[in-house]
Amino acid sequence: MSFTLPSCPKCGSEYVYEDQQMLICPECAHEWNPSEAQVDEDVLQIKDANGTRLADGDKVTLIKDLKVKGTSSVLKIGTKATIKRLVDGDHDLDCKVDGAGDMMLKSEFVKKV
Repeated sequence: MSFTLPSCPKCGSEYVYEDQQMLICPECAHEWNPSEAQVDEDVLQIKDANGTRLADGDKVTLIKDLKVKGTSSVLKIGTKATIKRLVDGDHDLDCKVDGAGDMMLKSEFVKKV
């Protein structure tokens, strides 16, 4: 009876070997336990000020007044916005802000509605 090991979830290599309970890929050095649920580490995980995970399309509100860089206007606390996409960087939310248009916000200054 022949037992085949699964391919590497990271690089797809078929040269996976077993070391006690762990499976190891010699090509990318990824190690995982096949009995545990796999979590994709490459997926961008961004959380709001309360620790709630955010996703594209979520509606959020501002938790403090924010000055808009390059203008004299201020976004007031409670202003609503819709997340268009999550971005990797300092300002990690690309949003459509009610009354102000498209802009980038930091996730630490919003909470999910």
